[in-house]
Amino acid sequence: MELKPGLSALVTGGASGIGKALSLALAQKGVFVTIVDFSEEKGKEVAAVAEKECAKFHFGLEFPVVMFIRCDVTNTGELKAAFEKHFVTYGGLDICINSAGIGDIIPFRNDQTDGSKSWRRTINVNLIGVIDSTRLAIQAMQTAQKPGVIINLGSASGLYPMYAGPIYSASKGGVVMFTRSLAPFKRQGIRINVLCPEFVQTDLAGQVNPSFIDQLGGYLPMELLLEGAFQLIRDESKAGACLWVTSRRGLEYWPTPAEEAKYRLPSSKSRKSLVTVPMDLKIPHSFEKVVVNTLSHNFRSATRIVRTELRLPLKPDYVLLKVIYAGVNASDVNFSSGRYFSGNGKDVNSLLPLDSGFEAVGIIAAIGDAVRNLKIGMPAAIMTFGSYAEFTMVPAKHILPVAKPAPEVLAMLTSGLTASIALEKAAQMESGKVVLVTAAAGATGQFAVQLAKLAGNTVVATCGGNEKAKLLKDLGVDRVIDYKAEDIKAVLKKEFPKGTDIVYESVGGEMFDICLNALAVYGRLVVIGMISQYQGEHGWKPRNYPGICEKLLAKSQTVAGFFLIQYAHLWQEHLDRLVNLFSSGKLKIAIDPKQFVGLHSVADAVEYLHSGKSAGKVVVCIDPKYAQQLAKL
Repeated sequence: MELKPGLSALVTGGASGIGKALSLALAQKGVFVTIVDFSEEKGKEVAAVAEKECAKFHFGLEFPVVMFIRCDVTNTGELKAAFEKHFVTYGGLDICINSAGIGDIIPFRNDQTDGSKSWRRTINVNLIGVIDSTRLAIQAMQTAQKPGVIINLGSASGLYPMYAGPIYSASKGGVVMFTRSLAPFKRQGIRINVLCPEFVQTDLAGQVNPSFIDQLGGYLPMELLLEGAFQLIRDESKAGACLWVTSRRGLEYWPTPAEEAKYRLPSSKSRKSLVTVPMDLKIPHSFEKVVVNTLSHNFRSATRIVRTELRLPLKPDYVLLKVIYAGVNASDVNFSSGRYFSGNGKDVNSLLPLDSGFEAVGIIAAIGDAVRNLKIGMPAAIMTFGSYAEFTMVPAKHILPVAKPAPEVLAMLTSGLTASIALEKAAQMESGKVVLVTAAAGATGQFAVQLAKLAGNTVVATCGGNEKAKLLKDLGVDRVIDYKAEDIKAVLKKEFPKGTDIVYESVGGEMFDICLNALAVYGRLVVIGMISQYQGEHGWKPRNYPGICEKLLAKSQTVAGFFLIQYAHLWQEHLDRLVNLFSSGKLKIAIDPKQFVGLHSVADAVEYLHSGKSAGKVVVCIDPKYAQQLAKL
């Protein structure tokens, strides 16, 4: 939601502390504000200041631009009347901020009362009041039939224990989980988020031991908290989101995707959705596949199509997969040159011919006698050598069950999993960072920029050309650098003088040097490839990087390599995450529109990928007949 004059907001607890700051900040943007608070004296003072600010945007109105309503948020009647007056005055409700809150009135360890004037009062104000206000705000937005945003004020003490204030901590923890559980209201156009700051210099925070606040990095700047609140209002993707605000780490969404994955059950959900596909799967006596016949970084000259016998029955623990779509990867040329086999102690030529292709999706056509958890007709994905084929036989343990053998699922394999796992494990990605992604409009780059954005980061992306730049803007990238129109090095130096915290790098060569020089203190540069070096005159030649140790030492930086095959134990978990994000509309997947059909087009597809013209995932449709049947299902 764009913050603009003419919107209306209701702020509970708006006469002091965080509520006061938010009321004034909204008024300074021309938003009509209703300040709801128990303190009439403070409320009228804040309303007078807010009115002067808001009046700068509005002239000759027949209604007040700012109102104060005295109200006890634990009194449902008073609270309902406040919302009704706001609705009648402004014709609806665009923003509701529930900021009313109090601390532990009596230390819980010393409280010998029944709690009616102590801990019960804290729970009633901090939790019950927020629930009631949220309920009334939802009703107002539903009545107006307009989109709206609700921000509930939680606290960092709702994310981790506050030993000096267990009741306060309990109430704020309740606010956090209550708000996060309301994410489905986004379907009605109502986004409900929770803001969890550490200590801001307010009367409430003044009750806390100053030494404890110092240990946390001191008081939080109110400007940072306001930035977080406005981010939750503006960002249409945030619903049920919890934004943790600290002096030490800035703005950070909680829980992180890694933590969230621990309690979600994507695997069981995705497996329950698997259905067998009613197709006439005739198993032929032979099939065609693409093999590396001679070692060369020129994929076309290195490979040929051969016909091979399909031998049945299968080995007991094997599965026969009917390939429908195969994915094209930059490293196909490294495979055809034998690069991935040079360290096994054998003469690579003795291994020829090599089955090529790294990934595919299709339908299980047959299973071995010992296979129990898979069925004929089930959609499945593989990430093993031999995917450029009409059929392929693989151990059952390499089968990844999927909901549908579609190009979008194929894109999630090598490309999506590389981004998801590399950002979590190698980059150790958090929120509130600046993340740079090179070759961002490519198959894996498109995932990296979106996952970084979903984690609450500022995303910078490089690409070449207007169409790719438009794609990245549509994916939510904050700053797109088109190297055909701008100098990457100059832009990074001018606009990000402190450097980038994380770099997801796949280009290599000069781009690697630019990224390393633009890395911030404590920054992490993750190398997932170096496509610019794969197809030189003599193939992939290693580069020297003199002085790199000194550079890393000077700024406590890290350069980490990432090779997906070494993280196979995480493939299914991260694939399920990507599927869930895609299914819920949080993740977009771009498939390059250029069509490649049949095994005879594989070499064309590989060359197209290396031409620099592709945007999104390059896919080869191995069998268009089955692809058409799937499209009808």
